[in-house]
Amino acid sequence: MQPIDVTPPPGEPVEEPPATSPRRRRARLVVLGSLATVGLVGAAFVGTIGWRVMQEKDASLQTPVEVAGLRLDESARAQETADYLRTAIGARIDLDQSIGVVYADPASANRSVLLFGGTTLIWTPGSDLDTLFELLSDDTGAVNDLHEVDAGGLGGVMKCGESVAPEGNTTVCGWADHGSVVLALLPGRTQDEGGALLRQIRGSIQKRE
Repeated sequence: MQPIDVTPPPGEPVEEPPATSPRRRRARLVVLGSLATVGLVGAAFVGTIGWRVMQEKDASLQTPVEVAGLRLDESARAQETADYLRTAIGARIDLDQSIGVVYADPASANRSVLLFGGTTLIWTPGSDLDTLFELLSDDTGAVNDLHEVDAGGLGGVMKCGESVAPEGNTTVCGWADHGSVVLALLPGRTQDEGGALLRQIRGSIQKRE
């Protein structure tokens, strides 16, 4: 078989492939640059989340006899209340360690602090904290004016609000990070006072490996 001659006849111009216009090349570079930027930002975001998880996931909670000027209430009534809420949270969130304690305020019998929650690997701290507030709303009444407050040096998210009940309103604050989630009932205190006290309590009872 003779080879096929693809050489153009003499005198006819050879067609060159169309060159990409400078404008089209610039557009392509912009698109590629944007995709690269999105990829880098996404990788940085995932890296930041991963770093936070690694830093916060191995948490433990201690319940000392005294904390932040309060003293552990070991009465049967206090223990019954704490155990009830600890059981309720266990039904909503699968925890590795759970706590439920009442701390009495030596200055006033009406200012005891009820603390309950626990530790586990938590991927969405804000969502799990909201779950605790929903649990409290079901058991004690709606939580109004729920808003984020300063979480302090341990990071994560902290929120405060007001639990509305016929017998009186109570300040409620809670925190969550990638290793723990805890809620506190703080009667006789404003939300600012409650948030400050919970940060102080958290700094004493939460440890990380």
